[in-house]
Amino acid sequence: MKRTAATKESFFQAFTRGDAGVKLTALFWGAGCLVRRQTGKGLLLLLEQTVLLLCVLLTLPFLRKLPTLGTVQAERIWDPVARRNVWNDYDNSFLILLFGVICLLLIGLYLLKTLQMVKAARQAEQTAAVGGQLPTLRQDAGRLLHQDFHRTLLFLPVAGVTLVMAIPLLVMILIAFTNYDRSHLVPTNLFTWVGLDNFRLLTSLANSSAFAYAFPRVLGWTLLWAVSATLSCYFGGILMAMLVNHRRTVAKPFWRTCFMVAMAVPQFVSLLLVRNLFADVGIINTLCKQWGVTDWLYRIGAIPTAGVIPFLTHPSWARPMILLINFWVGVPYQMLIATGVLINIPRELTEAARIDGANALQVFRRITLPYILHITGPSLISGMVANVNNFNVIWLLSRDVYVTTDQQLAAAGATEVDLLVTWLYRLTQDQSNYKMASVIGLLVFLVCSALTLVTFSRITGRGREEAFQ
Repeated sequence: MKRTAATKESFFQAFTRGDAGVKLTALFWGAGCLVRRQTGKGLLLLLEQTVLLLCVLLTLPFLRKLPTLGTVQAERIWDPVARRNVWNDYDNSFLILLFGVICLLLIGLYLLKTLQMVKAARQAEQTAAVGGQLPTLRQDAGRLLHQDFHRTLLFLPVAGVTLVMAIPLLVMILIAFTNYDRSHLVPTNLFTWVGLDNFRLLTSLANSSAFAYAFPRVLGWTLLWAVSATLSCYFGGILMAMLVNHRRTVAKPFWRTCFMVAMAVPQFVSLLLVRNLFADVGIINTLCKQWGVTDWLYRIGAIPTAGVIPFLTHPSWARPMILLINFWVGVPYQMLIATGVLINIPRELTEAARIDGANALQVFRRITLPYILHITGPSLISGMVANVNNFNVIWLLSRDVYVTTDQQLAAAGATEVDLLVTWLYRLTQDQSNYKMASVIGLLVFLVCSALTLVTFSRITGRGREEAFQ
């Protein structure tokens, strides 16, 4: 029985059942095309293979050193010919890691492409065996511009994402398994693999290190912040939207314009302004002192020292203040989203509920809130993840203002108001502790993934998704 071009075979079946041209394709990609007189296509495939092999050969020396990340330390030696000190031919651990990863990816791409070439050569053999006509180079080019034009468009974006995001992300993950820190900075020093030691240093409850002390505290505040900041802005926006759109509210365009103006001001400008207002020498503290509020708070024990309210300098005050300021910044955006959803709620639902005797609270709980959650559920999830990585609010309000008095937190480079993402930033910029920053980056990803999966399954479950169909 003759095989047709539609027969699908695995690589091993195609290789063993194919003719000499198919077998040669495993070594030379264009061999199958050249055997069947597809000269142009065969030469292009050989050129593509040559370029890819050349890239592999250029990065292969780095791959050989990847298990050790280099052994030759940088040092200056005396050159008797030049009569001056010169740098020796030292190893750069970071370049070895980067280009070693690139080499592995290129090898994987080469093997995958070889599998595709062998299977394509086998299909071409089957097509020729039944008298079919093989496509010419011009026909293949036309197919890329017509039937497979989506692949042509996706090539550059996929290549860009791989180079700009995938490779750096993979390198960052691998750094978490090294000792890359201030004591092992490249190029003058080498770093090497340490396995899971960094994870044990951060997560071991029996460990007495500063990182083991700081991690559960920063993680707990991060989760508390993400949930509180997201839900407060979300439900606050819904309530404000219902208040502004209530039939008894007058001057509705005026109130919407006020919220739009608040959104138009760049967030970093608003945050820096608020930070100055609530500083220890800011106008709010000055007014509170003049009105006697500061002395009263000190008498009842609400503030630790007399003369100043530590709005942004004491953990008991800074955390609630940051949540309150974030509420002020985030409510206008959530209000506008909720306004659009409220306008589209079918009046028949609310009118039928009122006819059945439901009061305003019951209408909100049974109709308004479920409808809004159904529409804005994905937005709520993205807001939760965004707040886990909300760098601007925490950093701009605490930078050069909040100083921790906890020595163990300070030793780990963290403060009581830091999120995981701001702690990561401090470790990289202030302490050059890239290994622990990479570990924290991985944990941030795990936290965001867990929050996304849990909230998405709760909010957009099958039963609730079908409730408003």
